[in-house]
Amino acid sequence: MIIRSKKSSDIPSSEITPPEVYLERRRFIREAGLGLATLALGSTALSNEVAGQSQEIPARFRTIKSELGEELNSYRDITTYNNFYEFGTDKRDPSRNSGDFEPKPWTVSIEGHVNKPGNYKLDDILAPVTMEDRIYRLRCVEAWSMVIPWYGFPLSALIERVEPTGNAKFVRFETVYRPEQMPAQRTRVVLPWPYVEGLRMDEAMHPLTTLVTGVYGTELPNQNGAPLRLIVPWKYGFKGIKSIVKIEFVERMPTNTWKMANPFEYGFYSNVNPEVSHPRWSQARERRLPSLFKSYETLMFNGYSEEVSHLYTGMDLHRWK
Repeated sequence: MIIRSKKSSDIPSSEITPPEVYLERRRFIREAGLGLATLALGSTALSNEVAGQSQEIPARFRTIKSELGEELNSYRDITTYNNFYEFGTDKRDPSRNSGDFEPKPWTVSIEGHVNKPGNYKLDDILAPVTMEDRIYRLRCVEAWSMVIPWYGFPLSALIERVEPTGNAKFVRFETVYRPEQMPAQRTRVVLPWPYVEGLRMDEAMHPLTTLVTGVYGTELPNQNGAPLRLIVPWKYGFKGIKSIVKIEFVERMPTNTWKMANPFEYGFYSNVNPEVSHPRWSQARERRLPSLFKSYETLMFNGYSEEVSHLYTGMDLHRWK
C-alpha cells in the first residue's frame, strides 16, 4: 500500500482535517495502486548509473504523486545525487564508489536495554513484518529536496519485537565500518567513523519513522544505504542513517556524528524548520531536484506537522539544535 502517514492517535483524520483535504488524501491513497500484489504489475526499465546496471520498477509509479500533488523524483535523481560520505563528499561519489560494497549477507546487532538482544539476520528481521511503499519528501539540511517512493516497514514493528525495557529512553543507530569497501572511511578527515545517529524513543515509535530496504519497488542500491537505512521524514536528511549494523537502546541521549563533528551547526533533533536558519544559510526555501533554483517554500516539519508536532510540545522550536 502506498502510505504517507498513520496517525499516532485513534482520532479519524476525517474529524481533525478539513473535509476537502481529507477527501483528497483518500483519493490519493485509493488511486495509488493499493496492495502488495501490485508489485507484480508490469514494469519499465530506468537507467541506474551503478556498474552499468538497469533496474526494473513497477509501472504504477509513472502516475503516482505525493498527497500534495508533487511529482516523484526519477530513479536516476534518487540514485545518483546522494550524501553518503563514507564513499566521498561529491554528490556522485556514492554511485561511483560503492560498487565494491557487499550488502549481503547482513546482520544487525540489537543491544542495550531490551529483553531480546542479539545478532539478527536481516532476513529474520524482515520475515514477520508487512512491507509498504511510502512516498515521503526528503529535505536535506543543504536546502535541496526530493520526493521519494521508499519501500520498508515501521521501525516500531522491530522495536516492539525486541521488547525494550523501561530504561530505554533513546535509540542509537550505527553504520557499518568497512574501510576496505568504503574508501572515505580510511581517514577521519571528513567525519569520525563509524557514523552514529539517534532518536528519542517516542520519535522512533512514531508511525512515520521507517526502516527502508528499497526504492521505487526495487532493492535499495548501495549508494542509498543498502541494505537497511532509516527514514524520518520530518527531520533533515542526515538523520536517515544508512547501512545500519547496530541498533542500541540507551538511557541517555546519544551524540550523533554531525553534532560530534560540528556542534555549533548540527544538533540531535534537527527537525525541518523554515523559521530557523542554518548558521551559514537560510532554510526558508529549498531546491527541488533536478531544479537549480530554490523555488519551493520549506514546510514546517517538512509538511508533516499534523502528525508530529505534538512530539515537541513545550520545546523551543526556534533553536537550531
